[in-house]
Amino acid sequence: MIRPPHWARSRSHLRGLSILVLVGVGLTTLGCPHRARETHPPLNVPQRFSTGTKGTPPNRWWRAFKDPHLNRLVSRALVGNLSLRAAWDRLDQARAAARKAGAAQYPQLDATGSANGTLSSAGHSVSATLGLVASYEVDLWGRVSATRNAARLDALASQQTLRAAAISLSAEVVLTWFRLQDGLAQSALLGKQLALNQKVLTLVVFSFRNGQGQAADVLQQQQLVESAQGELAGLSAQTQVYKHQLAILLGHPPGQKLGLTRRPLPTLPPQPSTGLPSELLRRRPDVRSAYFKVAAADRQVAAAIADRYPRLSIAANGSVTGGFNGQMFTSWLANLAANLLAPLFDGGARRAEVQRTRAVWSEALNNYGQTILVALREVEDALARERHQGRTIVSLEKQLLLSKSVVKQTQYNYLHGADTYLRVLHATIRHQALERRRLQAERVLLEYRVSLFRALAGGWKLRRTRTKTRAKARARAKVRVKVKARPKRERSRDANPKRPHGK
Repeated sequence: MIRPPHWARSRSHLRGLSILVLVGVGLTTLGCPHRARETHPPLNVPQRFSTGTKGTPPNRWWRAFKDPHLNRLVSRALVGNLSLRAAWDRLDQARAAARKAGAAQYPQLDATGSANGTLSSAGHSVSATLGLVASYEVDLWGRVSATRNAARLDALASQQTLRAAAISLSAEVVLTWFRLQDGLAQSALLGKQLALNQKVLTLVVFSFRNGQGQAADVLQQQQLVESAQGELAGLSAQTQVYKHQLAILLGHPPGQKLGLTRRPLPTLPPQPSTGLPSELLRRRPDVRSAYFKVAAADRQVAAAIADRYPRLSIAANGSVTGGFNGQMFTSWLANLAANLLAPLFDGGARRAEVQRTRAVWSEALNNYGQTILVALREVEDALARERHQGRTIVSLEKQLLLSKSVVKQTQYNYLHGADTYLRVLHATIRHQALERRRLQAERVLLEYRVSLFRALAGGWKLRRTRTKTRAKARARAKVRVKVKARPKRERSRDANPKRPHGK
């Protein structure tokens, strides 16, 4: 059999390869089987909120309370909180996955090498082969680009989730701080009430010894004093719990001292601008995260559909071979090939994957709509609660004035024998309870304002800051590496500095 010459064989290979490439190019003219869909909310978004004004609320909203100590606490939490640092790690994972998915759009180049030797009576010989292997998949139906875009959108969703976590963390720090300060203020108020009740107890005992009172009056006043002492102990325990919570939010053990002191609760800042609901959807990071998840799921559908179509890949390799006899790498070989892979039968696996990704997209779309509803509800709830809480505070102030008058009148009647001490005791208990409710109502109003800030916040540009503990650990690790790398003789000289080097 007469074989064709080398140049004829090469031309036949190139002709076959060109035909295969032309077939692949012809397939690309059919278009992408699935185009990206625009993501629209699966509900009718209202035009405006029930109350509120136009404008953009502040991002670093806690600064509106104008408390430098509170600002420092939030800054410390944004650096040291372990949950937020874990969210940073998840963002790094998502970004690395996006880079990995995007690498498939570029050719892959690998180096190969091998060596072998023979030994016989005539002598020995050694030969070596070095080569390069390149491969590339032509993205006919957009499967590779869809996979890359899905990973990029997942990374964007993780970034927005990180911003939402930072907003939640700052809100938790502010709320815990307010509750701690309210607990300290409640303890101080209860301490004053306890001191007043003890003075009244002394007067009641004195009146009883002089025959002007009854034993029941003494017992009732003693019960009031003991009740105040029990409540004071409970407040002290709750205050300690708030300190522990705040320490955990800052990334410290619960028993570590944070240098916290009693400070008055800040005054209520002006109500922030709510803006329009459509602006809220573009601003809130949790809503944006849900939006990116829907878009990423749509790209996964495109990748699953494209996986049902043929794939075209191109591979090229070249190698040189030679021996170690002064004439190295005298022989070379190059090869170029194209492969077209078309799925024929897979038991319905690819079709099932398309159905699964479409269901994932539908789930993400419904979650997106639910996130929008929750965002709108949080704003409306905060507005309604704050509005009614203001009315509650006004009513409590009026009740305090009336209860103070009742206490004075009942005390006057008791001193003049026109009333029993039981009336005085009940009036005193109600008045002291109103004083504590009034103080607590101010803290609740601040909490509702925090809820409104949290519902309207759009996040800010976060910067990842390494803590001092981790920086010191890295420095110590570098020092250990340097010490281990030094020669043994040099370390022995440093250990005995007075010893002569030659001995």
